[in-house]
Amino acid sequence: MLRIYFLGTGGIMPNRERNVPSIAVRYGGEILLFDAGEGTIRQMNVAKLSPMKIDKIFITHFHGDHYLGLGGLLQTMNLWNRKKPLHIYGPEHTFEFVQNFINSGFFGPAFDIYVHELGEARLKFDGYEIRSFRVKHGIPALGYVFKEEDRRGKFLPEKLKVYGLEPGPLLGKLEREGQIELNGRVIRLEDVTGPRRRGVKLVYTGDTAPCKRVALFSEKADLLIHDATYLTPEDRGESYHSTVEEACDVAKRAKVKLLALFHRAFRYSYGEYLSKATELCDVDFIVPKDFDLLTVESNRWELRNVLEGEL
Repeated sequence: MLRIYFLGTGGIMPNRERNVPSIAVRYGGEILLFDAGEGTIRQMNVAKLSPMKIDKIFITHFHGDHYLGLGGLLQTMNLWNRKKPLHIYGPEHTFEFVQNFINSGFFGPAFDIYVHELGEARLKFDGYEIRSFRVKHGIPALGYVFKEEDRRGKFLPEKLKVYGLEPGPLLGKLEREGQIELNGRVIRLEDVTGPRRRGVKLVYTGDTAPCKRVALFSEKADLLIHDATYLTPEDRGESYHSTVEEACDVAKRAKVKLLALFHRAFRYSYGEYLSKATELCDVDFIVPKDFDLLTVESNRWELRNVLEGEL
């Protein structure tokens, strides 16, 4: 099961309703953090997510609303006696800017921090991969793709019966090794399972003006979290951001299953923004609020707010 926590959903500066960008992706026992705007440690505490479970942080770019929360995260990890290493990924200059945080204050981290500067890269991990791609924001900036590995199809009881297989050690061996021999017959895993199940694909653009590479890397994504800072081109002016309509157009062209309109400018109320998005978008979309949790299992999405019933 994949869990996506929207810790901060607004852009540029925080206000009473929403914080600046940070998204936590929980996969297995690991938390991957995408961006860490100011106050991210507070948002994690409210959402009951431990910063000690973060193994990797992916920064899209170094505008303050996307990375100034790193200092608080590092200091808290140190205070709680973190021992395991932390990996921080980002565009060029990441090493320089992270070093500034490490050297800030009297006590530097007592755990190892590995910094990785990326261009367009493909990183393989246990059960998933991360791809980075360049976006258009006027400074070095990246978007990221999280792609879960495809999984084997489910065991088919009728096929197991044909081959005389039952749950137990032989079935475990078949799954581990891909084939076994039983009664002089070779049985392959694909002989007794259904079609392979496609792993979940999640794309996060960070901040970007309309960009062809976003559509390319978002093709057939299960979820696209796209910069949709402004409602109109006039509001955007000369800034390197996207409008709601532009984000919806990318999602439609890329055949995305679900679009999350993200980085809403502080000038818009939630109701105003949602109403306009409903007029403009002809794809399935959500406008996430802070502390919304999106879960996916077997290609079924469920959205709820983790604070429901607590306030």
